[in-house]
Amino acid sequence: MTIHLPPRTVTDRPTLANWLRAPYNRWSFQHVREIVPTAVIERGAGPVMELPRAPLPLGEREVGYTSHPDDGGGSGAEPLARLLDRTFTDGFLVLHRGRRVFEHYDNGMTPATAHLCMSISKSITATAVGRVVAQGALSPDDLAGDVVPTLRGTSFADATVRHLLDMRTGTGRLTEEQSRTDMEATLWAPMTRPGVRTDLTSYFADLVNVRPHGGEFQYRSVLTCVLALVAEHAAGTRLPELVSREVWQRIGAERDAEICVDGHRNALADVGVSCTLRDLARLGEAMRRNGDVNGVEAIPRAWVADTLVPDAGQRAAFTEHGARYLPDPGAYYRNQWWVAESGPQGAIYLALGIHGQLLLVHEPAEVVVAKFSTWPQGWSTLLAQDTVSACVSLAESLAGA
Repeated sequence: MTIHLPPRTVTDRPTLANWLRAPYNRWSFQHVREIVPTAVIERGAGPVMELPRAPLPLGEREVGYTSHPDDGGGSGAEPLARLLDRTFTDGFLVLHRGRRVFEHYDNGMTPATAHLCMSISKSITATAVGRVVAQGALSPDDLAGDVVPTLRGTSFADATVRHLLDMRTGTGRLTEEQSRTDMEATLWAPMTRPGVRTDLTSYFADLVNVRPHGGEFQYRSVLTCVLALVAEHAAGTRLPELVSREVWQRIGAERDAEICVDGHRNALADVGVSCTLRDLARLGEAMRRNGDVNGVEAIPRAWVADTLVPDAGQRAAFTEHGARYLPDPGAYYRNQWWVAESGPQGAIYLALGIHGQLLLVHEPAEVVVAKFSTWPQGWSTLLAQDTVSACVSLAESLAGA
């Protein structure tokens, strides 16, 4: 695969108008801070979670994949190296029992490079919310309008924190105008119109419900931004500091992360985090260990357990709109994680982001897989299903080793 160097001319360099599109994203996803404003998520001065090397020649290993024929796919097997190449991989890391058994970088990425996480940011934000809940400053039963005064009288007033966490509010899709405002307010796109709002939270009051809260799952990225606003009010601190204090420092991250912010320093909680591949894997490893890092409860154990036990009806609520993302029978979405399987033998669950970002926790195999990618398109059901099924296949091949 070609290594993409920084653009050399005005005509081929990423801009606000094109940085999210191929081929520009191949460079820009590793240089977000050079394009849009970001805030630092500090790692602090604490010890780093050690990930000792125990390399295995996994690039040659055959991995099985399955994607639905309706999406142009099917079943098959191929060497892991081939899968990584055809899914536009920038970085790929496999942990087995906390050891780095395989680590691969391409497209100019290195272990020190921060890469855009896209919607894996949702799982990171929700993990910080879990700490706020564990500290008693917030409850999943709290109403958004009771925590944030500006949400009173809006469609979110009677939504609970649980509704936001599990994307089961009645919120309709953003209109084209609201979507443009979202992109422009966060400075992810050029401001082409006069009077454009620069505050990400300012249009929350414009959103409407199309059904009651607490019904079926429907993926709405804006809900993570509302959730972050609620958490900030409950904790009394901004999201970058909250994630730093309650997640990044606790899991033993090696390097600072960063998060995109709007013109009013509101953090883009749903898609804006960038971090290194190893630190992303550390988050997954902390979750796999039920929150324990070096004998310390880095992530509340009760929060990890809550993520892996669905409410009554939660699986049924997921089926209609969730299968596009995770087709596994019995899958569900909880605490902003995608749970493919959960039972007495352990859970298999993921954080996912468009353009191919993935964090997989496979408890039965004691495996964590982290993957950064730059697909040409935002979402490809074919590439997503192939990638997830192949990573599960790889994890299962390591079980018992």
